[in-house]
Amino acid sequence: MKVLLLKDPKDKDSGPDPYIKELGLYGFEATLIPVLSFEFISLESLFEKLSHPECYGGLVFTSPRALEAIKICLKENSKSEAWSKSLKQRWSTKPAYVVGKATASLVEEIGLTPQGEKSGNAEKLAEYICSREKPNSSALLFPCGALKREVLPTVLGEKGIPLESLTVYQTSQRTDLEESLSSYFSKQGIPASIVFFSPSGVKFCLQHIQKLSGDVTNHIKVSSL
Repeated sequence: MKVLLLKDPKDKDSGPDPYIKELGLYGFEATLIPVLSFEFISLESLFEKLSHPECYGGLVFTSPRALEAIKICLKENSKSEAWSKSLKQRWSTKPAYVVGKATASLVEEIGLTPQGEKSGNAEKLAEYICSREKPNSSALLFPCGALKREVLPTVLGEKGIPLESLTVYQTSQRTDLEESLSSYFSKQGIPASIVFFSPSGVKFCLQHIQKLSGDVTNHIKVSSL
């Protein structure tokens, strides 16, 4: 049974993609098609804020891309040195809240300890944060994408927990997406199941998939993570 996964492959350095591997164990033939491209922005502002951990109560990450933005910042020798010598230790005394294991592993790569990785989504993470943070405490720094959902800011705001958002990446459709989808459908046929991994994936892919699958669109099992 064929499954189409609309997501970026896992970093080549960290082995095979876990979704491909897990589905293969159950006899599914899974294929990845990358959907999104990312442009990182406001990196100087990001490092300026990271340079002042005393101003914040902790960090919040709901996307691996936010960690990628930090890692790009730390590629500069002077910033990397500042992080290693003092900033990492100072941030390590504060919580680093995350959604999911992929984001948690990237937090560990920059030397911090993730909390809340079992939440799985923004709603559950918000509940987790609310159970641990006090109203009107120092703001949590939230590096995020331009298309972030408002669940986290809304829930924390209702509980009086300050959250300072900073947009550090913008999301757009990959230029080769339609070509990749057309190639898949012409060579592999119509999949039994399609999995979307972001609202942007639905936005950029759904119409083209409906065109390619025609009358059998309604027979495809669709899931979102």
